[in-house]
Amino acid sequence: MKWNKNPTSKINRIRSWALGLIFAAMIVMYLGVILLYMAHSKILFGIFLLLGTLAFLLSFVVYFWIGMLSMRAVTVQCPNCNHYTKMLGRADICANCNEPLTLDPSLEGKEFNEDYNNKRKSAELEKKEER
Repeated sequence: MKWNKNPTSKINRIRSWALGLIFAAMIVMYLGVILLYMAHSKILFGIFLLLGTLAFLLSFVVYFWIGMLSMRAVTVQCPNCNHYTKMLGRADICANCNEPLTLDPSLEGKEFNEDYNNKRKSAELEKKEER
């Protein structure tokens, strides 16, 4: 089965990943409660509770980090939907309509690729385009 993966903005992707961490943390903690009930093992319960707590803390750190990145992000107006969106890197996608955006004049008119934000991969893409 192939997943039909629509591109989204980097900020939304990172926030979704942090939300997934919160759900994973809750599942791990519930597994710990079930193991305590079934196996009567307080050690397993403690381990799962600790792992769940660490996942919650990691999601907190990720949310804090993306909040700091979002504060420094450039706000641009999407030419397609006229909404304002925050852009990270050389190439990003509008958070509202998924329109590819760029502030780099050398990327104007080129097909959208996330690799333009990575220096090494961007250099490889530009070499391929020169050929």
